[in-house]
Amino acid sequence: MLNSIIIMGRLTKDPELRQTQSQKAVTSFTLAVDRDGQDKQTDFIECIAWERTAEFVKQYFTKGTMAIVKGRLQLRDWTDRDGNKRRQAEIVCDRVYFGETKRETTQAQATTGFQELQDSEADGELPF
Repeated sequence: MLNSIIIMGRLTKDPELRQTQSQKAVTSFTLAVDRDGQDKQTDFIECIAWERTAEFVKQYFTKGTMAIVKGRLQLRDWTDRDGNKRRQAEIVCDRVYFGETKRETTQAQATTGFQELQDSEADGELPF
């Protein structure tokens, strides 16, 4: 059997780096992945990376960064505080790659910053 998945999307927030009780680095993040087609729907996919990959993601990726993730799909079952059984699909990352060049990232950040400036001016707020 083969369980391999590759997706590309943008981080919805900065990755969170934690340490397990045995001092292993782990980071979790969510990718917004656009679907092909007319409807332009987006899936929000949970990802988890361990050890060196976790540290790499935390160091180089931030909210809005385009990332390519290669890993395996994992279904995790648990019971919540109210006793309800829950299931979550997530990707356990083997590799995480940059999905755009430094220049593209800088241009996207500049465009986003300009849009935020326009939005704040429309609200009557000054950005400083």
